[in-house]
Amino acid sequence: MPPHPVANPESTLSPFVARDGENIAVQDWPLAADVPNRGTVLIVHGLGEHAGRYDAVARGLNDSGFVVRGYDQYGHGRSGGPRGALTSATRLLDDLADLVDDTRGHMPASAPLILLGHSMGGLVAAQFVAHQIRPVNALILSSPALDAGLNMVQKALLAVLPKIAPDLRIGNGLTHSFISHDPAVVAAYKADKLVHDRISARLALFIAEGGPAVVAQASKWKTPTLLLYAGEDRLVNPAGSRSFAAAAPQNVVTTQCFDALYHEIFNELKSGPVFVALKRWLDARF
Repeated sequence: MPPHPVANPESTLSPFVARDGENIAVQDWPLAADVPNRGTVLIVHGLGEHAGRYDAVARGLNDSGFVVRGYDQYGHGRSGGPRGALTSATRLLDDLADLVDDTRGHMPASAPLILLGHSMGGLVAAQFVAHQIRPVNALILSSPALDAGLNMVQKALLAVLPKIAPDLRIGNGLTHSFISHDPAVVAAYKADKLVHDRISARLALFIAEGGPAVVAQASKWKTPTLLLYAGEDRLVNPAGSRSFAAAAPQNVVTTQCFDALYHEIFNELKSGPVFVALKRWLDARF
């Protein structure tokens, strides 16, 4: 992963109805009919973006024999809801539970289901595993938001805003140029009409509180996990990943830091070693 020697079918988009009736957009990357199915990877994207930005990752996983599914989280991409909003503190976890149930229904019973979460999606997936909401066979974390890196002013605002204005949405403050060293990736991100920069007070609190809660559970971790993170991350604090790795059982959590990379490690100019690490870990377990 990459390149892509196998001619896999095109991805497909379909609606999924959440438990409150809201639409959640689902994207599937199936395997070619003659490719053995090694399992399914469910991708959980980051703040402000959408599942379609993971086409290269999905194609690489397809080449290794994995069916891939992604979805646009509530308030993101083609899914419903105000941009960057949350209806409740557990909304993103509830939606993931529904998608896991639905995905299981489309899989062979004996096939493994693996979560792959990036940034905020990594936090969602990690909380999902920490709370044992549904069993999954493995977890892959890409630059997870385990430490939001808040300054004192931001912490003070989060102590007040979620209580008095939980639905207030403001700019998320992410600097586009720090997602990747690749100018083409940055330009595509800026031009992507499905990308937004909104975050509500409730969503900000979910991120701020969720990371430390996951790190606090690291010593009890039982789900096989691959943690890949960027040493030069300017969008989330890599200290969160380091703390999680230090506390987690080393026979359960495999960790690799890519010292010179920015936040989107799969979209970097030197992403080759990231894909190699992912493939090596998957091959060793599935």
